[in-house]
Amino acid sequence: MTLIKSISGIRGTIGGNVSDNLTPIDIVKFTSAFCAMMQKRSDKKSIIIVVGRDARISGPILSSLVCSTLQAMGAEVVDLGLATTPTVEIAVPLEHAEAGIILTASHNPGQWNALKLLNHKGEFISAAEGKQMLDIAENNDFKYAFVDELGSITQKDYLQTHIKEILDLKLVDRKAIAEADFYVAVDAVNSSGGIYVPALLEALGVKRMELLYCEPNGKFPHNPEPLPEHLQDLSNLILEKKCDIGITVDPDVDRLAFVCEDGSMFGEEYTLVAVADYILENTPGNTVSNLSSTRALRDITESAGHTYEAAAVGEVNVVAKMKETNAVIGGEGNGGIIYPDAHYGRDALVGIALFLSHLAKKKLKASELRDGYPFYFISKNKIELQPNTNVDSVLERVQKIYANERVNTIDGVKIDFEKEWVHLRKSNTEPIIRIYAESETKEKADALAFKIMKEIQQLVS
Repeated sequence: MTLIKSISGIRGTIGGNVSDNLTPIDIVKFTSAFCAMMQKRSDKKSIIIVVGRDARISGPILSSLVCSTLQAMGAEVVDLGLATTPTVEIAVPLEHAEAGIILTASHNPGQWNALKLLNHKGEFISAAEGKQMLDIAENNDFKYAFVDELGSITQKDYLQTHIKEILDLKLVDRKAIAEADFYVAVDAVNSSGGIYVPALLEALGVKRMELLYCEPNGKFPHNPEPLPEHLQDLSNLILEKKCDIGITVDPDVDRLAFVCEDGSMFGEEYTLVAVADYILENTPGNTVSNLSSTRALRDITESAGHTYEAAAVGEVNVVAKMKETNAVIGGEGNGGIIYPDAHYGRDALVGIALFLSHLAKKKLKASELRDGYPFYFISKNKIELQPNTNVDSVLERVQKIYANERVNTIDGVKIDFEKEWVHLRKSNTEPIIRIYAESETKEKADALAFKIMKEIQQLVS
């Protein structure tokens, strides 16, 4: 089964059997359920819903189905066409809309697509809202509009609006970026970033660019997740052309990673660290990331005299913790930057503008900036258990073993040691425990992860 119905959206592979894959019937059903939920909580005769998509090959078909379904439900649709996830997020409040739908499977391969669901603030819907939507879909608790009450579709281009919002941010220093005369290489994995990233760079005053995989045709030239093993072409281009920095984004442009001038990886985990460093230099305040992100963010936050807080994994959880703690910057270690002065959502475009401002003002090479931060390494592993294993019981027993350490149980079990940590999370669909461990070297991180894995094996044997 490759249809995943979660509280944050609907994701699956295109084609196949209804309810097993993401088929037209599934798309219509869940779109109808989401629209019905938003209609029930609104006192307006006709609600507004913003729709945008990434460049996946299935995108135009999904967009047509979603927009037509919303129109059939009596909603007014603002169709942004090819857009980024953060673009849809900022458009929802600007359009005074009740909701937003983004058609993207983020970093998943090209055969996948998804409906990401936003509330009236342009933020991901809550767990309670997600459950309500799934219940409505399960019970077919929705009805379509009569002919005189059908909705309309208005097409709008939000590219320049999004760029202007970024340029208006106080800490985005276009003058410093232009004067730095950066030579930038871009890998946009042939999706919407191929339009948005070069346009943003030009607006920031970057005159020299090398564009790699920037044709938004949805034909991903490599695995679209911005991990080091997928970025060798970008690294080679930087070395060949002697670029100052490489920028890569995922298909919907909410994750961001950099490659240094020497072809080495700046590190996806350190995207947030570098941007947070810049924000903290100019705006005193707290920071937030999820439990599986590098402790380097905590280090730089505490060294600046402020407080770091960890949230459960998931953007909606990070945003909630940021609001609770009045954080000035937050995000996730997967290259997700959430800057409240812009909006409460991961935004690679905002991250690019802030990072280049930081790099320009520091007058450092990218590798030199990276070397100025604490070095940590994360080891990512998983252990497969028998189908009848009580995974919750296993995690509770591990927690008891390390009761004398700092233990956080808001999302699985995270154990903080003096110089390292390990985070254990169970899968919601399989008898698997994912084990992330971070330490000062790769060898130490691997050793910590393997130690915990061995203890788990002993517990279940």
